[in-house]
Amino acid sequence: MRRRDFIKFFAGAALWPLSARAQQPERMRLIGILLPADVNDPVFQARLAAFQQELAQLGWTVGRNVRVDTRWATTNPAEIRRHAAELVALAPDVILSTGDSTVPPLLQVTRTVPIVFPVVNDPIGAGYVESLARPGGNVTGFMLYEYSIGVKWLELLKEIAPNVTRVAVLRDAGVPAQAAQFGVVQAVASMFKVEVIPVDMRDAGETERAIETFARSPSGGVIVAGGGAAIRHRDLIITLAARGKLPAVYWERFFVVAGGLISYGPHTTDQYRRAAGYVDRILKGEKPADLPVQAPTKYETVINLKTAKELGLTISPTLLARADELIG
Repeated sequence: MRRRDFIKFFAGAALWPLSARAQQPERMRLIGILLPADVNDPVFQARLAAFQQELAQLGWTVGRNVRVDTRWATTNPAEIRRHAAELVALAPDVILSTGDSTVPPLLQVTRTVPIVFPVVNDPIGAGYVESLARPGGNVTGFMLYEYSIGVKWLELLKEIAPNVTRVAVLRDAGVPAQAAQFGVVQAVASMFKVEVIPVDMRDAGETERAIETFARSPSGGVIVAGGGAAIRHRDLIITLAARGKLPAVYWERFFVVAGGLISYGPHTTDQYRRAAGYVDRILKGEKPADLPVQAPTKYETVINLKTAKELGLTISPTLLARADELIG
């Protein structure tokens, strides 16, 4: 073989694998999504839409370079565990897991599949991560709020209903984050001249009896601590608060849309958009262990004017001006 032909042969051989690889289609990625809600839940539909829209903005197109397996597991713990196991068995590239009701079942079946949570109360206290700056395992994401938000809830309750002197804090005593939220409210109760009473939400019957008993005495108000128990019993809580003429502060807008009085908390739809950014980074090769858990960046105050009127409350112009959204 002549020297010139010899060089052409090896040059072609070296380039062939590169050109062949360039012609190969991009590997299809798989994203699993585990939601503790019914498929018809408008709140979670909006959150999921925000996540998917941000993914598309980041270059992930369903059917071209990514597949998405969404599991609407409802709030039933057995169903959540079943879907968690099924998703992990599919070996997805990453799983989006919402809240404290879905992350633990996933961790029971995998310590390797990357998991991103858009909202979680206390990832360190729950044992999901080693630290906020360096999660250290296969889980990372975004906190729902810091415990100091409890002070803001109590402040808002007294501002919208100044005559309140007794405050029932609805919480799930078995969840460390909710116990901590109650502790914060209790610690500042004397500053606001109120008595704070814990109300456990282990089941619907217990919740109903406790709120009805509390409502029999005058000057009562309610703070609903954030978590899965309140979401499961949200319609019951709103109904009981209206029946008992109890002003109530919630942590999430969807309570107010459903008839609750006022909410203050993170903009959770924005949290889902931010979670898409972490999913994108993981799909591109980064590890959850190296992605810090982040705090919310957007908070919102929402007031239901119709509910305020039904409770006989006059909302100050200052509070109305501060509200991000007025309903009714």
